[in-house]
Amino acid sequence: KLHLDPHRGTMDASALQAHAAARFGLSGRTVLVTGGTKGIGAAIVEEMAALGARVFTCSRNAKDLQSALGAWKARGLQVEGCVADVSSLEQRTLLVEKVAAAFDQRLHVLVNNVGTNIRKPTVEYTSAEFQTIMSTNLESAFN
Repeated sequence: KLHLDPHRGTMDASALQAHAAARFGLSGRTVLVTGGTKGIGAAIVEEMAALGARVFTCSRNAKDLQSALGAWKARGLQVEGCVADVSSLEQRTLLVEKVAAAFDQRLHVLVNNVGTNIRKPTVEYTSAEFQTIMSTNLESAFN
């Protein structure tokens, strides 16, 4: 039993879990997590889906995407996805169209998880490197 403040008494684990689900649950909500097949992105996808959300994710790698989608489906999580490189305006546009179709034009949460960095002093970036960073880290959140 978990002891809460004196005014609330105690709560067993199942009651605490039900309380948390009611308070923080995402049932009926839709979520897009960019870059959701590895690392922090995958953890976010799993947590959002476990809280009841319908989740859509994307990856630049088709093999990684299919592997992750299969694992989530086996666990009963509601996750869909597609291959997309969010540094590309054209691919971002297609991603938004796919998400809109999957979620009946309604998106409640965007987790713009993707990000990149070039490990050298900023003053040494080429124009192409700077554009890659800006399109991935900044522009991807806007369209």
